[in-house]
Amino acid sequence: MALKRPHGPTGSLVVLEHESSILADNPLGDPHVRRLAVWLPAQYDGGARRRFPVLYDLVGFTGSGLAHVAWKPFADNVPERAARLIHERKMAPAIIVFPDCFTALGGNQYVNSPAIGRYADYLVREIVPFVDREFRTLASREHRGCFGKSSGGYGAIIHGMKYAQHWGAIANHSGDAYFELVYGHDWPNTLNELAKHRRPKRSAGPYDARAEASRAGLAQGLDDGRVARFLASAWKNEKLSHAEGHCLMNLCMAATYDPDPGAPNRFRVPFNLESGERIEARWRRWRANDPINLVARYRKNLQRLRGIYVDCGWRDQYHIHYGARILSKRLAEAGIAHRYEEFDDNHSDIDYRMDVSLPFLARALG
Repeated sequence: MALKRPHGPTGSLVVLEHESSILADNPLGDPHVRRLAVWLPAQYDGGARRRFPVLYDLVGFTGSGLAHVAWKPFADNVPERAARLIHERKMAPAIIVFPDCFTALGGNQYVNSPAIGRYADYLVREIVPFVDREFRTLASREHRGCFGKSSGGYGAIIHGMKYAQHWGAIANHSGDAYFELVYGHDWPNTLNELAKHRRPKRSAGPYDARAEASRAGLAQGLDDGRVARFLASAWKNEKLSHAEGHCLMNLCMAATYDPDPGAPNRFRVPFNLESGERIEARWRRWRANDPINLVARYRKNLQRLRGIYVDCGWRDQYHIHYGARILSKRLAEAGIAHRYEEFDDNHSDIDYRMDVSLPFLARALG
């Protein structure tokens, strides 16, 4: 626990409303008019018409940009943290942008998906130009970076790989990687939660495992109705159990990594919902989106970046530290300069690691 104390000028927070044409008519019916928070350092109001680098905060699953500007007990929110780091001369002044990319599936991975929406395009084709028009930014990729944790960390490294023409540096805190461990271990929980919505309901007695596993396209990763019923139930409740929240997360990942507009719910799942067997054809679609498998393909883009920062706690409860190590190893093998750190903590409440990543990004983009 730390005591909150003022640390010099706090800067100013501006909250704007942005109407997106890209998110209009998105598959989930999520709002296309969204609030966008932008934090301006105290130096922004100086007499000179100074321009500033820009950092984009990609929040994790179930988060929204506005969550990172909310008051926190005993800890800094992101604007307070940046203001303190600038006051302590550990970080050069920068503008920080907090986009809202929340969805009915609990979030997204900051990529384009026909099952969720075009959130990569939303960021780079709408929000980035909008911010550059409205504020005194250094409006070029060399002075623009993104950072995030968990799903946001995944988004940051994927944007560094696929959209290097827009970003000059990225920071990835505990971003999803090595999907076999990160997601694979949690799918039994998801299958159990979905089984509660199976029709007909189970009863004790003989069970024809072969016939049950073969029905309703389950072997092709299709929903027999239980996924749709789970989602309908989840969307009616304000509170989800821990198991239900993880089930929703895995379905969101399926909609991200294996979308199929012709399938029920517009996506397929990587396990037979009845037998629990992994469906290799579907799992290949997931692995094709795993950062550890994309380094070689996007080597040139990654080499263009002015800075790559990756870190993870070595007690991460989702086992992401193994994926982070493999990612760092493959970056090194590809000759891609980066900084990788580990620390004694798990996946939760690690915003204090921004004390390292924000100065790193500001230096790279200054």
